[in-house]
Amino acid sequence: MTSTHAELLRAADLRVTAPRLAVLAEVEAHPHATAETIRQAVRDRLGTVSTQAVYDVLHALTDARILRRIEPDGSPGRFELYRGDNHHHVVCRRCGAISDVPCAVGEAPCLHASDDHGFTIEAAEVIYWGTCPECQLARTGD
Repeated sequence: MTSTHAELLRAADLRVTAPRLAVLAEVEAHPHATAETIRQAVRDRLGTVSTQAVYDVLHALTDARILRRIEPDGSPGRFELYRGDNHHHVVCRRCGAISDVPCAVGEAPCLHASDDHGFTIEAAEVIYWGTCPECQLARTGD
């Protein structure tokens, strides 16, 4: 990441606080983590921090487009740093592992709607579903 977490917060006109810095550090270290995973990691890092405080930080950072929330079907919301690169995701149907996939065409919005209904399309979210290499190996061993 080229900017510090404090610089990201300031650029979004958000106060620099220990919970916000801790959430950013955990999301950067563990992309695609759930809110609960982030909450526990922040609590381990800071000691006492309320669940509501972590959820409030996640919401504020997502609203400020510092974080991106993705919601694969059947999975709790996952968080990653917002990079503005319009990348996509591949999700394992067996274990839920998630990985980034570059834009399908190379530049946003990657896909073009057959009827945009007058909207200016800025981004497309694509989730590829399949079976990860580890689950493929486990399946052959069944």
